[in-house]
Parts: sequence; C-alpha cells; structure tokens
Amino acid sequence: MEKKKKSITAYIVILCILCIAINYLGAKMALALHLPVFFDCIGTMLAAALGGALPGVIVGYLTNLINGYSDPITMYYGILNVLIAIVTSIFFRRGLVSLKKPHMIALLVAINAFIGGALGSVVTWLLYGFSFGEGISAPLAHTIFDTGIFNEFWSQFIADMGIDLLDKFICVGITIILIRILPKALREIFFEHTESERLLMEAPEMMREMIFNNGVTKKNYHKKSLSLRAKVLVLLIAASVLITVSASVISFNLFKNSEVNGRISLGRGVSNVAAKIINADEVENYLFGDYDEDEYKMTALRLADLRENVPDVSDLYILSVTEKGTKFVFGVNEDRTLDLTPGVFTSLPEGLREYYADFLSGKEIPIVNSTGENGDLMSISTPIYNSDGKCVAYSIVDISTLEMRAEIFEFMIKVITLFFGVFLLILAVSLRLAEIGITHPINEMAAAAEAFAYDSEEARDENVEKIESLEIHTGDEIEHLYYAIAKTTHDTMGYIDDVNEKNRIIMKMQNGLIMVLADMVEGRDQNTGDHVKKTAAYTRIILNKLREEGKFQDELTDAYIEDVVNSAPLHDVGKITISDLVLNKPGRLTDEEFEMMKNHTTAGAEIIGKAIESVSEEPGYLVEAMNLAYYHHERWDGKGYPMGLKGEQIPLSARVMAVADVFDALVSKRCYKPPFSFDKAMSIIEEEAGTHFDPDVAAAFIAAKDAVYFVANSFSEEHRSVEEPWAKDPRANAPSEEKEEKSE
Repeated sequence: MEKKKKSITAYIVILCILCIAINYLGAKMALALHLPVFFDCIGTMLAAALGGALPGVIVGYLTNLINGYSDPITMYYGILNVLIAIVTSIFFRRGLVSLKKPHMIALLVAINAFIGGALGSVVTWLLYGFSFGEGISAPLAHTIFDTGIFNEFWSQFIADMGIDLLDKFICVGITIILIRILPKALREIFFEHTESERLLMEAPEMMREMIFNNGVTKKNYHKKSLSLRAKVLVLLIAASVLITVSASVISFNLFKNSEVNGRISLGRGVSNVAAKIINADEVENYLFGDYDEDEYKMTALRLADLRENVPDVSDLYILSVTEKGTKFVFGVNEDRTLDLTPGVFTSLPEGLREYYADFLSGKEIPIVNSTGENGDLMSISTPIYNSDGKCVAYSIVDISTLEMRAEIFEFMIKVITLFFGVFLLILAVSLRLAEIGITHPINEMAAAAEAFAYDSEEARDENVEKIESLEIHTGDEIEHLYYAIAKTTHDTMGYIDDVNEKNRIIMKMQNGLIMVLADMVEGRDQNTGDHVKKTAAYTRIILNKLREEGKFQDELTDAYIEDVVNSAPLHDVGKITISDLVLNKPGRLTDEEFEMMKNHTTAGAEIIGKAIESVSEEPGYLVEAMNLAYYHHERWDGKGYPMGLKGEQIPLSARVMAVADVFDALVSKRCYKPPFSFDKAMSIIEEEAGTHFDPDVAAAFIAAKDAVYFVANSFSEEHRSVEEPWAKDPRANAPSEEKEEKSE
C-alpha cells in the first residue's frame, strides 16, 4: 500500500510538470501565431481531470506565476486558472464528461468560459483603471465600443466572453482527446486515484447508511454534526481567510501609507525648493511693484520648471498673508505664464482658511487635504523667512491625490486577485495534506471496523488481516491510535475465540443435560426406546430439506434450526407428570386414561414455561421447546389437541415434530404393537398430508426418505451408540444428493 501511494504521488508530480509545460507552450504558440485564443489552461484542465483538484490548482497557479516573469500582469489572472481547475475536477470526478453526454461538455465549456471571460473582464477592467485592457481581446473590445451601442465595460465584457468561449471550447476538446489517447493502463492509474478520492469524500455519508442498516436509528445518530473532513475544511477555510484577509489588509495599508508618505515627502521637497528659489528679501518689493522685472520673470520660470518636472504637482504658488489680506507673490500656469500680477489681493484656498491665524504668525502649517476644481488635493505649506528672520510669505504646493487613489485601488485589486489565488492554493494543499494525514487514515480505520464480520472464524481472521494491512504511517497520534486499534482488535479476536470455545462447551453440556433429562423421562416410558434422539434427527432432516426447497425462508435460519433440533428431545417432557400405570399400560387406553395422557402436552408447556420465567436474558431455544411440547399433537385439519389449532396457526416447529413423532411411533416396536415397515410408514405420512400433517412438511420428509432411512437404520440394535450417527453422516444434511446416488 505504501508503495502504491508513493507510485501515484510520483505520477501526480510528473503530471503537474508536463501540464505546466503544456500551458506555457500553448500560450507561447497562441501569441507567436497571433491566434485570438489563449491556450493557457489546457494543462490545467488535463491535470484536474486526471489528478483531481489539487494538481489542477497547482498547475493553474504556477503557470500564471511563470508567465508573470515576462508579463507581470498575468500573475493577477491566476485565480481564474485556479477556479477553472476546481470546476473541471468536479465534472471529471463525478463522471459528467463523456461523449455520450455532450450537454455536460457544453456546460463545462460555458462555466469555464464564464470564469475566464466574464470574471476575467472584470479583473481586466479593474486592473486597467476602468478602461480597456491591452490583451488579445482589446482590439475586439475597441471595435465593439466604436459601434456606439455599448459602453467601455460592456464592450470589454462581450469581447472577453466571445474569445473565451472559443478558447475554452478548444481547450476542453483537446483535454478530452489527450485523455482518450492516453495509454489505458495510465488512465486507470489516475482514474483509480480520483475514484478513491471520491469514495473518501463520500465515506462519512456511506458509513452513516451502513450504521443505519445495522440497526442504529437516525434518532440516536448525530447526523447534523459535521464530518471530520468538513470540520477540517471549515478550519482550513477560516485560517486561510484570516491569513489572506490579514495579509491583504496589511499589504494595502503599507502600500497606502507608502504612497501617502511618498507624496508628502515629494510635496515638502518641492515646497522647500520653491522657498529657496525665492529671494525672501525681495518679497516686499514684489508686493509693492518695486522690483527688477527680469529677475522676477527668471524666478517665475525656475518655479515653472520645478512644477513641470514633478508630474504630481497640481499647483505651485507663493502667497503673502498679512492682516490686510492675502496677496499673490508668484504662481505659474501650465503654459508657463504668470497667474496674477504680484501684489494682487487673493484668498487662501478653502482648506487652508481655518489656519489664517497661523499664517499671520508665521507658524508651521499642517498638511491639508481638500477637494477643489482640480479634484482631491493635498496642500503642503512652507514658510519663507527673510534675512531678518521674518516670515514674509508661504510656498504652497498642491499635490493631486487622484492618481494616488487610482494606484492604491489598482494595488488593492492586484492583492485581492493574487492572494485569493494563493488562498485557494493553500486551501487545496492543506485539505489534501489533512486528508492524507487525518481524514483518510481515520476513514480507513472506521470503514475497516464498520465492515468487520464476526459470523465465522475465517471472516474474523480475514478482517483482522485487513485492519493490519492498512499500514497507516502518519508518525503522530493517529498512527498510535491505529496500532492501538489493531492490537485491540487482535486481542479481542483472541477473547472471542476463547468465549466461543467456552460457549461450545456450555452448549455441549446443555445439550447433554437436555438429553439426560429426556432420557429420564423416556426411561419411565418402556415403549419409546430412542424416540427423543430419532425425532431430533428427523426434525433436522425436515428443516434442512424445507430450506433447501426454499420454503419458509424467513423462519429457517441457522439459529432457528439449531434451537428446534436442540429442544426437540424435550417435546415429551410433560410425560414426567403421567402415572406409570397409564404411561406403560400394555393395552388400549380407556377414554379417561387417554385424557390423562393428553395432559402431557400442557404439563410439558408449563414445565418449560417455568424455566423461561427463571431466565432473565433471552430464553433462546426454550421458546421452541415450549412450542414443541405444547403443540406437537395438533393436526393440520384442526382435530388435534390440546388447543385444536389449524393450519399455520400451529408453530412450524410443532408441525415438523408432528411428522417426526408419528413416523417414529409407526416404525418403532411397542409392547402393544409390532413396528410398521419403513415403506408403510412413509405411505401413511403421505396419505395424512393435508389432514394430519402440513403438506409442505410431509412432502419434505418424503423427499428426504433416504436420509430418514439412514437414521432409522442407525438406531437398530446393531447400530446403537451414545453418539448421534445422523450428525456425522452427510446424508442427513444432504438427502437429495444421497437420493441421486441411489437413482444412479
């Protein structure tokens, strides 16, 4: 078993490597030939179809990681390949993909196309900032958009779906062809592996049905509780989600803080540089128009160059804030022209107005986020001091945060797609490891224990060997549990063998005591000889013949037959209450004496009934012993005694004993009559069928006449023995074979 596990593992590893190569080469071929398809998931589907979900997920995700080295954006589509692997594995594992089921193949194509096309178009739309992508579908998306019927999103959606339908149709077809041309032996190895996985997944439900079939009611079975596999799956999902969400949130916050801090540093740097460009001692001259115009323009051009070299800077201006108001000092337009004439009154931007007092006193101004005509802005202010240390103006830089927000959103989408793919990969790997190390061994042990049979020594030994052959080697508590179960099972079988041996001895002693009791009763009746032994033998012959003929199948179990045969010697136990004068009278009984003799049936039932009352556990054979004692003189036509029962109202055991009892009385010598011949006695039984005897029972007795003859002959004077000869002779249990030998 261990070798088999290692062998399938090696096949799975090779399969994954080959399928990754198929994906990689397929994508490169499609690009080189400028085909309007991707061909990057053929290997994913093949791995999922042959090896199950985990190999498919591994192949799908690693393919996108490898392709991501040359085209980084490809990595973020890995989640799509992972989902395609899961869907494909479900279809193939459930046997839904077949040439006889073209509708299921079409459904598989449609679902995978929806994953690759619909979900893929959403990912593309988000990754490219709510605009067209740059992949294979981009030209078609532009063409659809140019018709003016659809907007950009739906144009991208329709283009992706159309191309993916074609791509997935071809990929599914190639996958099916590759599987069909695979050598049969290799296909069987993989399909046996996926079938065992499916059975393991269904094991808890199958075991529940087995338990219910073995007599455990659903009311007492906690069906609502999750299976161990489901619990492990829930824990893995919870842990994976927690890790994925935590990692995503941490990554998002780190990136966001990095972006914000980067722009703050950028803004402070630009603001500080601008403050140094300004000649602070000339600010008052600028405000009152007493300045060198060429020098002023040169400074303005330097500020314009600074603004142009930093793309994220939306506005750069110098303001002087006084008690009389805010005056414009410098400011440059996008066309490098001055915004206003220096000294003109203006106003602080809306977001900075609450800090007017701080501007007047020349304090540091905090960073202010606001929304203006140019969108969301981050305003950074730096005080400008003259040579006397007086704050004469402020260098104010507005940084646009629109692009930053777009970059943060794009990063968030990338993190989500990337981590969600990792989440499914971790989940698939963890679940498989949990199945191998936890649920699989436990299910194997549970299945072996549930299927354990105790009905025979061979079955017990076979099941012990089956448990010992599981060879569970997890190296942890589960392996320890396995060896404990194996040892307990082995020891238990030893105890069962000991108990069975003791039961055998007890049964032998019990049967011996029954026979002794029957002999004591028989010893008082000088007319009966070996009557109890012979009737027991005839009873066994009749019951076995009836079962061989398929009669009374529900009743004629091994246990029932043994109970009837073992209790047969007690059918006349009631004679212990009959007077010796009546019991051994050599002549015909009077009516009064016959009535006394008839009482041995009710007396026997009362004796055995008292024995049953004294037994606290299941009375077992005593029930049939009472039936035999009470009803063995009832007749099929209802004219018997003591109850006058008719037909099937009479217990089967008593109907059988009626034939055995009468036949032995006919062929036995009595002090009041000579024995009938064997054939004459048989003819009487046949004649009385349907009146005195159950016709089925009588017919079975006559059909087994060779075995009956053997028993009758075995108890002749020269064959008397303490042992039961009919129990040793095969003809007693197989009269039909003996009869066939006679006819031949």
